This record gives sequence, structure tokens and C-alpha cells, in this order.
Amino acid sequence: MGEMKPQVYKDPRPAEYFDQFHAAARKGVGWTYTLARIVLTLPTLLLWRVRAIGVKNVPKDGPLVLAPNHFSQMDHFFVGLYLRRKIRFMAKSQLFGPPVLTYIYKHGGVFPVRRGHHDEEAFETVRQLLDQGEMLLVYAEGGRSRSQQLGEPKPGIGRIALESGVPIVPVAIKGSERARQWKRLRFPKTTVQFGEPLVFGVEASPSRERQLEAATDIFGRIRLLHEKS
Repeated sequence: MGEMKPQVYKDPRPAEYFDQFHAAARKGVGWTYTLARIVLTLPTLLLWRVRAIGVKNVPKDGPLVLAPNHFSQMDHFFVGLYLRRKIRFMAKSQLFGPPVLTYIYKHGGVFPVRRGHHDEEAFETVRQLLDQGEMLLVYAEGGRSRSQQLGEPKPGIGRIALESGVPIVPVAIKGSERARQWKRLRFPKTTVQFGEPLVFGVEASPSRERQLEAATDIFGRIRLLHEKS
């Protein structure tokens, strides 16, 4: 496996720096989403031979959240490959900074969650996008698992599920834990399996315990799908 850069768990930049990205995300998806899809679809299909199972479980319209496990930076592309709807991605704030990539993210519907901080602005963006009927992707583990094994759920996905009441589609990604082997000219097959949507009763202010309980339920479905895929 290729070497991974050390994790940075707290973003030192002020919250005001990220306001521009939330504002852009709330306005819609720009042209860079389509461009990235055109450029990356064929290589992704040919090299990683991505197979999708259960695409019919993803509603064709209306607000919803895709909740995958997370092994690789390629997971964004693997999940969206067979879905016609555009995905709005919640991403760690450290991805925003390099000029070219930041431009792509800003105009491609990606919005940041400020790492290492209690970031209410990210959840406000989630609320607004769901109110607009968008499809979001929020990683259930809150970040990449670096052990090549499924990690543990974070309460964030549970909070979104409880506060919004929208369908949460569990997604199991298998094989992307070895995606970095492309540096050795190895391209393992990847399977993306979409489970049946879960819907939770709306709770205006769920406790952290309730958030984690809901997140654990969602991640339990992901584990089952991962074992079957």
C-alpha cells in the first residue's frame, strides 16, 4: 500500500475563510462537476472496474443522504459513477486550499466541515441543501479509515438523519482500501453496494447519545452490506 500523509485533525484557519464555500454550495452545482465526471468516468471504469449493486435503492428525486464507509479519496467517484443525480459532498476542510482543486470543489457542489471544530455552518448547509431537494454524501465514519478495515461511526450522520427525517441510504464500498496500489500499477476491483433507505423520526434537538445511536444503526447496515459484497 502507498504511504499516506499524516492526518491533520484540527484546521487552524478561521471559520470566516470557509463562508465562501458554503455560500457557493447553497447556490447550486457548477460546471466543474460535469467536467470531473467526463474526465474520470472512463479511467475509473477501466482501471478499478467498479461494479454497482442496488442502484435502484437510491431514490430518483427528493432529498436524501448517501452514507458510505470511506477508505480512499477515490470513493467520491466510485459512489457517483452509476448515479445520474448529482451528489453534494461534505468534505473535510483541509481539502480546501490548493488553488486548482479548491476552484473545482467550490464550483462542483462540495462544501467543507471545519475539522477539529464544532462546525454549525456545515450543518446549516446540509439543512439548506436538503430543503432544496438535493442528494448529499456524508461519510458515516467522518473521515477515511486508514487501517483498511471498517472504522466506527461518528454522530454527525446520526444528527443529520434525526434532524432532517430524510431517507438515509447506507452504502458499502469494498476494494477501495487498496486503491492506492495504482502507484504500483495494481488496480483492485471495487464494489459499491447501495442498501435500502432508512428513515428516522424527526427529532429537533437530539442528544449526542441519540445521534450516535442512529449513526450506529446506519453503520450496522453498512457493515452487513460490506460483508455481502
